[in-house]
Amino acid sequence: MQIDVSDSGPGFRDGDIDRIFAAFFTTKESGLGMGLSICRSIVEAHGGRIWAERGDPQGAVFHLELRRRKETTL
Repeated sequence: MQIDVSDSGPGFRDGDIDRIFAAFFTTKESGLGMGLSICRSIVEAHGGRIWAERGDPQGAVFHLELRRRKETTL
């Protein structure tokens, strides 16, 4: 299953897209830089992946992909 979320904000600066999931990296003046790092840890712990790319013509697009679990009946 894949979920895509986009916005129409200013997007990423050159070079930021390679670092946005790194702990303590922030583009905000008062940000901690932990939010996307924590998101990635949670997604990967569940066997998924998360990534981002620039929107067209502006903004950002975040992609979240999770594997479907095989359903079992009790």
